Amino acid sequence: MTLHLLPKENCKPAVWSGGLTYEYMIYPKTANYADRDFAFRISSATIEQEPSVFTQFKGYHRYLVMLDNDLHIEINKQKKIYEQYEIMEFNSNDAVTSFTKGIDFNWMVSEKISHHQLKITAVNQNCNAQIVLLFSLDTTVVQINEKPYDLKPYDLLVIENPEKKNITLHFSNKCLFGVLDF
Repeated sequence: MTLHLLPKENCKPAVWSGGLTYEYMIYPKTANYADRDFAFRISSATIEQEPSVFTQFKGYHRYLVMLDNDLHIEINKQKKIYEQYEIMEFNSNDAVTSFTKGIDFNWMVSEKISHHQLKITAVNQNCNAQIVLLFSLDTTVVQINEKPYDLKPYDLLVIENPEKKNITLHFSNKCLFGVLDF
């Protein structure tokens, strides 16, 4: 089992058409965002323009969570509203336009990966997924098999668990909790 603690403060911004994006992790490490050859990518972005057209990625499933605001959005010409922390799932090739400014969490997963899930929880979890991600929404202590890890708001902790060993997780506060199996 390998843990990667990725603090928000260590992420370098890149420009996208609607603001800035902060890449936490691209997997595998040899993948390239521009080549669209990754299994998954975790990032956070600022939406600084209204409206903002989201970048399309053929072949990817996407999870998006607004961290500081509700999200007024149009997906394939259908208007929807998502509350703060409500998880939006969509095909990354969909036509998506945001009419909200704010900060979001993004997780793009290749459609070649059959099992992935994201939820918000503060409830203890037991899992044996190959990849586990924990994104803190506030200051949080996460215990992984009884070892504590202190997370600041918007820090990411990724657990690579290729042996699929059982992992026990305890949270002091709400986190985004994602699992993925190849």
